[in-house]
Amino acid sequence: MLRRWWSQLGAGLVTGASDDDPSGIATYSQAGAQFGYQLAWTMLFTYPLMVVIQDISARIGRVTGHGIAGNLRQHYPAWVLQPIVALLFIANTLNIGADLGGMAESIRLLVPAVSGWVWILSFGLTCTVTQVLLSHRLYVLVLKWLTLGLLSYFGVLAVVDVSWAKVARAVIVPHWSFDAQFWLMVVALLGTTISPYLFFWQAAQEVEDTKAHAQQLPLRRKPSQGASELARIRLDTLVGMAFSNLVGLAILIATASTLHGTRVEQVQTAAQAAQALRPLAGDLAFALFALGIVGTGLLSVPVLAGSAAYAVGEARRWPVGLSRKPLEAKAFYVTIALATALGAAANVAAINPMKALLWAAVINGIVAVPVMVLLVRLAANRKVMDRFVVTGPWRLLGWIATAVMAVATISWFASIVAARAT
Repeated sequence: MLRRWWSQLGAGLVTGASDDDPSGIATYSQAGAQFGYQLAWTMLFTYPLMVVIQDISARIGRVTGHGIAGNLRQHYPAWVLQPIVALLFIANTLNIGADLGGMAESIRLLVPAVSGWVWILSFGLTCTVTQVLLSHRLYVLVLKWLTLGLLSYFGVLAVVDVSWAKVARAVIVPHWSFDAQFWLMVVALLGTTISPYLFFWQAAQEVEDTKAHAQQLPLRRKPSQGASELARIRLDTLVGMAFSNLVGLAILIATASTLHGTRVEQVQTAAQAAQALRPLAGDLAFALFALGIVGTGLLSVPVLAGSAAYAVGEARRWPVGLSRKPLEAKAFYVTIALATALGAAANVAAINPMKALLWAAVINGIVAVPVMVLLVRLAANRKVMDRFVVTGPWRLLGWIATAVMAVATISWFASIVAARAT
């Protein structure tokens, strides 16, 4: 039974787990350290929003046989598509750089004798080479098993002292504040859980699935598979996003239980959170936290680079896909390598990772809302989706998710303007 259930999970699980990348871990850690349990409710609030938008993304890929960029190219003018793809590539590259830096900083806490740039180059090379050389089926399996590395954060919870009654109350009953920093953190949590690269990746992996298995076809061409495939996507997405948010909640709880109320309430990187845990929660919590950062980085960096390559390749009409041999999709694999190399170079060139993350967040804020609008419109278009259009409550939830992200993005930009004005 467990093996069958595990076999049903794939793109949704990997997408959800990759959302908890080192930069996301830093955000959750800062939320816990600064505000304690007060923001735990956001993990429950964002869950249905994540599920609906990721389910729509996956459905578009599975029905049409094309990724997000491929569908935008077919149904929208180039002036809509090209800026989105360019900004996605830039944001993903900046995020890759920040994640590689976070991984190197974390592993050096455990193995300080090796220089940080050696770790950055090693992690970057590992992520690139495995994508190029491993078969798609094997690589997807590797990513799937890497998601289990995030279980280390539940291990952290097991070795720190947690007030579970306070946690339960904070999750169920939202805490509100008029403090500007409070709402800035709410917006940051929304932004780190609902990111454009996740839309592109999950849709692309559904397309890959139709190429990797001869019996699978896009649902427009084989509608008889519709009921079973859409049910699989729904289960995969529900579980994947639940896993993502539970891990985020575990990180928030762990840092709230140990760092809040101490002198360590400003956490800028995931590695800083791990280091701060050591004197307060012990060596085991510290080691589990640090290893979790490395594990999720090995998962998120390929997803970031891959989603950028899928978007650029589909926009440029290149042969794309991890199921293709390197010589069959040279430009696609070069784009993966380029995004990863540029991210690594940013660290070696000593570009501030926090500034890189800030710019990545700004760009994601610019891209997320229009992409979500286009996704919901595509999913409701019968010319695109045929009989598999998204209707009723699911479409309504899609628009609600888009509206929430729009408000969050506008609020975030307003807070930046206000902060600069003062």
